[in-house]
Amino acid sequence: MNWKDKGLEMVDISGKEVSRRRAVAKGWIRLRRETVEAIKNGRVAKGDVLTVARVSAILAVKKTPELIPGCHPIPLTHIAVEFQTEDDRVSVVCSVASESKTGVEMEALTGVAAALLTIWDMVKEIEKDEKGQYPFTAIESIVVEEKVKGWTI
Repeated sequence: MNWKDKGLEMVDISGKEVSRRRAVAKGWIRLRRETVEAIKNGRVAKGDVLTVARVSAILAVKKTPELIPGCHPIPLTHIAVEFQTEDDRVSVVCSVASESKTGVEMEALTGVAAALLTIWDMVKEIEKDEKGQYPFTAIESIVVEEKVKGWTI
């Protein structure tokens, strides 16, 4: 089978120059107000939600080429994960930097997605209704907020 005919190949970046690259992605999960309060007050049975979500995001960023077939393995120079809690949601911002031949936006997006999924997993007992459904819970608007090539420290 010719994989190229099926569109299954990585883009050839061998001729590109190495440069500094940075990407910032953001997303949020809508939750019940009681759930956000439980997160802020450390009352979630599975543990410290934001700490676990941060570790999950960092691991996901590092594993992005294993999860998304077209992503090149690249040397990562920085990963930062920040959270903001509001009345009915938790926002995640993931910043990733590298000195490589290709961008890091997929890594930043993967970090946000993993953090949001981890939050959902850790609070699902609080979020479920009497039928075991999640009528208030939603992961929303995962976007690349910034992508920069050739930035300086």
